Amino acid sequence: MSLNIGFALLTVLVTIYALIKRYETRFVLLAAGFAMAIFSLKPMIAFQQFDASMTKSSLIIAICSAMGFAATISLTKCDVHLVALLTRPLRKLGVFLLPACMVVTSFCAVAIPSTAGLCAAVGPSLIPILIRAGFKPAIAAAAIVCSTTPALFNPGVAHNVFVAKLADMEVMAFITKFFMPLAGFSIAIIVGLTVICFLYRDYKKPVNTGTKVVQEKEVSNLPAKVNLFYAIAPLVPVAILLYVSLYTTMKMSVATAMLIGTAYALVITRSNPAEVTKKFFDGMGKGYGNILGIIIAAGVFAAGLKAAGVVDMLVEALTSANHLARIGGAFGPYLMGVLTGSGDAAAFAFNEAVTPNAAKFGLQIADLGWLAVICGSFGRLSSPLAGGVILVAGMAGVNPMEIVKRSAPVMLCVLFAAYFLL
Repeated sequence: MSLNIGFALLTVLVTIYALIKRYETRFVLLAAGFAMAIFSLKPMIAFQQFDASMTKSSLIIAICSAMGFAATISLTKCDVHLVALLTRPLRKLGVFLLPACMVVTSFCAVAIPSTAGLCAAVGPSLIPILIRAGFKPAIAAAAIVCSTTPALFNPGVAHNVFVAKLADMEVMAFITKFFMPLAGFSIAIIVGLTVICFLYRDYKKPVNTGTKVVQEKEVSNLPAKVNLFYAIAPLVPVAILLYVSLYTTMKMSVATAMLIGTAYALVITRSNPAEVTKKFFDGMGKGYGNILGIIIAAGVFAAGLKAAGVVDMLVEALTSANHLARIGGAFGPYLMGVLTGSGDAAAFAFNEAVTPNAAKFGLQIADLGWLAVICGSFGRLSSPLAGGVILVAGMAGVNPMEIVKRSAPVMLCVLFAAYFLL
């Protein structure tokens, strides 16, 4: 092991410790990334990554517009009307409101396969609902980001296209082949996170006040009478994105849907246009500073790992372990997903170098390729550096590590299930 890699691994351990101790996340990641890059005598890699992360248009568009919309919904009080509308009839569900929201998000994931886009569209509505229904912010955020696995049902996902081509299959035939395993894993994640909610005591039961049951935070916040037009305002962008994705050939960005939702809220609540506009842009700025700031820092950290040679070492180890291809296909992408916050790079690298030779290992190309894809996804959902985790953490106002403490045990369980079943 080279000196650079040794220093990088030590830095990773220090970084994890600092994140667990809840030091300023952006400072910790930036300091660690630049330290690894400078120690490796490649400081410009970190600076270049910083520049690139600042201008990732897809993330900026989705995150900033979603946070602007969320600020508008909060100003117009439409969120409390939606909370009242949904939690009052579902109040008897208690802790099972969590899996109910995960099912809703899972259906949305099929139509909105981008993790950042999905969390940006669904999070501002469902996370407040869960929190005000008695769930801790960390489990509410975890419920949203952990419901993104069904995105692999979408034939437009790059991984589906890539592996199907390797296996010389039609994309829909490839998806059909793994329909039941993916559905099973998606259900297992919902069940697993519900169990975690029980174990962590992340749900506080309603307080019984004699003849009336109320939620602690709902006593003064919720309106006595629900305005249905106000209540549906937080869901307008989600409904638009789903309709456009499922029933039209038109492409629509998250930002477009958020602007339409903001316009609807402005008209229906007859709010002051100047105040709504100011609040929308304030929310956008806060989204960039608080959420994108962490994503930028996470990118610098990953660049530091690459500069030190850690990423290349892991990829090389995966692609050279021919007789351990199945183990490499499952645990390699998972570990890289945890370290880098992205399961895509590991899955693509493995599938390009190793998967075409699957027959030599007694495996089918489609099986080995899909194993790498799904396990890379599990790794991403176990990482505090993942963009989706950071996004929902910002929405819920919690440290990403608090989400990972809940998601990682579930992902490890389904990881082993994937290894033994596929």
